[in-house]
Amino acid sequence: QVQLVESGGGLVQTGGSLRLSCAASGRAVSSLVMAWFRQAPGKGREFVAASIRSGDRPDYADSVKGRFTMSRDSPKNTVYLQMNSLKPEDTALYYCAADLYTPTITNSRTYSYWGLGTQVTVSA
Repeated sequence: QVQLVESGGGLVQTGGSLRLSCAASGRAVSSLVMAWFRQAPGKGREFVAASIRSGDRPDYADSVKGRFTMSRDSPKNTVYLQMNSLKPEDTALYYCAADLYTPTITNSRTYSYWGLGTQVTVSA
């Protein structure tokens, strides 16, 4: 069983930055496919970024490319999402997800393990 706990969300102005953390327990993040999704009020869960294995270049949604960076810290068993140049449309509840394997990294339904989320609010 894998447990995921997100942190680092908050209220920030347009153009600001935040770094989200996802602390994992139960299994090493180096052995997991790790991803970030987000869900805005009234909308479905949206893919943000994913990394199949440590050392691989993460994949990003077009909406966050060039602004968000996903990384892993194996000794801390933690995954990060550095978010720069934030926009009001980035406002959402951000979730960390994981699985041993997923055929489609952008599909939230293929992940078995989820955190409870951390809220990010970007003011105009």
